[in-house]
Amino acid sequence: MSNTKKTLSSTPHNILKLGTFSCVRCGLTVSAAASDGTRRNHCPSCLHSQHVVDHVEGGSSDCQGRMSPIAIAVLRTGDWMVVHRCVRCDELTSNPICADDNQLILMRMAVRPLAQPPFPLETFGDL
Repeated sequence: MSNTKKTLSSTPHNILKLGTFSCVRCGLTVSAAASDGTRRNHCPSCLHSQHVVDHVEGGSSDCQGRMSPIAIAVLRTGDWMVVHRCVRCDELTSNPICADDNQLILMRMAVRPLAQPPFPLETFGDL
């Protein structure tokens, strides 16, 4: 019976170790599986990620820099994507949002272009 207890107690630890990562910004321990069952690569709390795949070169990245969320993109299907920029090498990537991502940060990024347009809003009064 003690062998069974060892096996059962060590199994969750191994799953936890293999199925999680630490956020490079806030340090939160994050499950690699989102609540909806999809695979996640960013923190649900602060939406930051780590540069582990080099999309330009097509392989793993030596950069390992922090990927900051900078925008939201909406696909033709209506799916939302988080756009990340690496703070070290400036590579851009996009990743699907997950059901348990921080909704406040997502909405702030989505409305930022409307709240801070690149032109004065007073020009609409002249039209």
